[in-house]
Amino acid sequence: MTLARGWLLFLAFNINLAQKNLEEVPVQPDFDSRKVEGRWLTIQLATSHRDLVLPTDPLRLSLYSIGTRDSGDVDFVLFEKGEGICTGLNVTVHPTGLPGQYQGTFEEGSMHVHFVSTDYNHLILYVRLEDNEVINLWALLARRMLVDPTWLGKYLVFVERFHLQKAPIFNTADKCPPHKDLDEATA
Repeated sequence: MTLARGWLLFLAFNINLAQKNLEEVPVQPDFDSRKVEGRWLTIQLATSHRDLVLPTDPLRLSLYSIGTRDSGDVDFVLFEKGEGICTGLNVTVHPTGLPGQYQGTFEEGSMHVHFVSTDYNHLILYVRLEDNEVINLWALLARRMLVDPTWLGKYLVFVERFHLQKAPIFNTADKCPPHKDLDEATA
């Protein structure tokens, strides 16, 4: 498994075949990508493909931050920790022309990202990976590690609707040394 595919599997936050098509996944009305810039913590993950992120797997991937570019692209800064080594990874997706929807490619396939719902302090994110199979992933993110019952409730509606299973969460970025290129990307 390549590092990029591993991250994409994490970012997609783990749900396989829960949705038949992208049209079933809502997006935030009037989404403003600039307002999601900054540090995020993973509060909940859900998937129907739980074996992608098993607690026994030594590889840990975590979302650190989201950034935007003048072109409208969105950058996800992730950390991978495996065998005692922590490294950073940047993944960029491009606007589709539809609000709150982005797409990108990686060497083995493509990905689609939907910013489902946000108040810019909480965020429900959906990622769909397509290569030789389709993997759908969902995450509830927050700026702070507090669980807001309203946002948790909104998120759990999607978990139930799409018959998802909870997956373990990893916020390893605080345990990783600073990375010069990633610090510049998030500045």
